[in-house]
Amino acid sequence: MTPQDASEPNGSRWSDLDRPPLNITALRRGLVRPGGLWSEVDVVQRTGSTNSDLVARAAKGEVTEGAVLVAEEQTAGRGRLDRQWTAPPRSGLFFSVLLTPSEVPVARWGWLPLLTGVAVATGLSRAAGVDTSLKWPNDLLVTVGRNERKAGGILAERAGDGGVVIGVGVNVSLREDELPVPTAGSLALAGAVSTDRDPLLRGMLRSLEDWYGRWRAAGGDAGACGLHEAYAAGCATLGREVRAELPGDRAIVGEAVAVDGDGRLVLATEAGVQEPVGAGDIVHLRPA
Repeated sequence: MTPQDASEPNGSRWSDLDRPPLNITALRRGLVRPGGLWSEVDVVQRTGSTNSDLVARAAKGEVTEGAVLVAEEQTAGRGRLDRQWTAPPRSGLFFSVLLTPSEVPVARWGWLPLLTGVAVATGLSRAAGVDTSLKWPNDLLVTVGRNERKAGGILAERAGDGGVVIGVGVNVSLREDELPVPTAGSLALAGAVSTDRDPLLRGMLRSLEDWYGRWRAAGGDAGACGLHEAYAAGCATLGREVRAELPGDRAIVGEAVAVDGDGRLVLATEAGVQEPVGAGDIVHLRPA
């Protein structure tokens, strides 16, 4: 599906007055500045996946580091393990950014999704007034009532040899009857003081620019720049019994005791072994 520019007339844009369109002029004015990370900000009305679009544009050399692509609606948004991510138009923030950390060893790029999680959680806590936590490796959690629910996710994909496209999806104003699954949540359901998406997006991107700058200046050393400590402090997975569902239909059950220097989750199993998990689906088996 070809992206449709958000400035094009479309009656559906105004079908829900509680969900106004993003103000692209104000976003560019607030984010694109000399010496800053963000080089361009584009908003499209509708597309399949901002990640797919930005990866394709990067492959063609059409964008440089700091390009931001935002969609008012995604029809084929993807999470990890190719899970689908769909939501009503303008009910959330769905965006992708292109980063090219050339001065950081590729072995340390695995920290980028975790860095983005810290940045998104920090930005939303400030702008929306909602307590958020992170489920390793890339889910944003909020509390609705007494229940922990997923309100957002992060997906990182390589873009050529020197780039990474990171996609972020956050449910902002999704109502209970619009939730795709009972375990989903939104900022509104978690009691956000604001669901105005313009300041929420600016807050997340400014926080991401800050954390990325620190990490890059430290050569990708997550310990030296404070990222390792910040992620561990905000990670709801640590201290809990979890099941790691791994590639090849293998699973490990144990207590999540640490995030190691490579960003892997370390599980202490009943066999007395500490096993690092670098990729997989994590299921929280008991409350923190």
